[in-house]
Amino acid sequence: MTRTLTTELVEQLTFQWEGATRPRLAGLTDEEYLWEPAPGWTIRAAGSPGATDIGSGDFRIDYSLPTPEPPPLTSIAWRMAHLTIGVFGMRTAAHFDGPPLDHGTFPYAGTAAGGLAQLDAAYAGWMAGVRGLDDAALARPVGPAEGPYAEHPMITLVLHITREALHHGAELLLLRDLWRSQESFSAHPVGRGRAV
Repeated sequence: MTRTLTTELVEQLTFQWEGATRPRLAGLTDEEYLWEPAPGWTIRAAGSPGATDIGSGDFRIDYSLPTPEPPPLTSIAWRMAHLTIGVFGMRTAAHFDGPPLDHGTFPYAGTAAGGLAQLDAAYAGWMAGVRGLDDAALARPVGPAEGPYAEHPMITLVLHITREALHHGAELLLLRDLWRSQESFSAHPVGRGRAV
């Protein structure tokens, strides 16, 4: 088998995403998906207290620019939406003729199954585009869709998206670990407020 730069780039993300990150999102419940370990940003039912007007359909995303400092803690639902739209989806639209989408009009999923389906579709679209890149395409500037990075080559964007996916994927899995450990933590002496 001939090893190409595209093959290496594809395998770098698929190894982690398909081999470790995505399988550990199996069994995600709606309660866990929307859980806020502390007040912060999530996906909220439209019209509910604290819901923004950002999005379409029955659910909206918490978001503001500039992002507050320090940034708010975000839920699993919020992080999945960020990966779906800001990491994979908008780049697929800009560089691989994917469907146009943006934060303001996206129909955010209010269920774990819906959020995972959106994430899977966005990931698949991005990866299909990357698989179609040859060495010449990887060397071309990304263009105005990437703002101040317009002159950077496509390989730089592909590597950036991989870093983003790994970073946010790790956050998703950490939140799942925290969710799962809530009951055992509250039973632990430290969790009950006593010194060990």
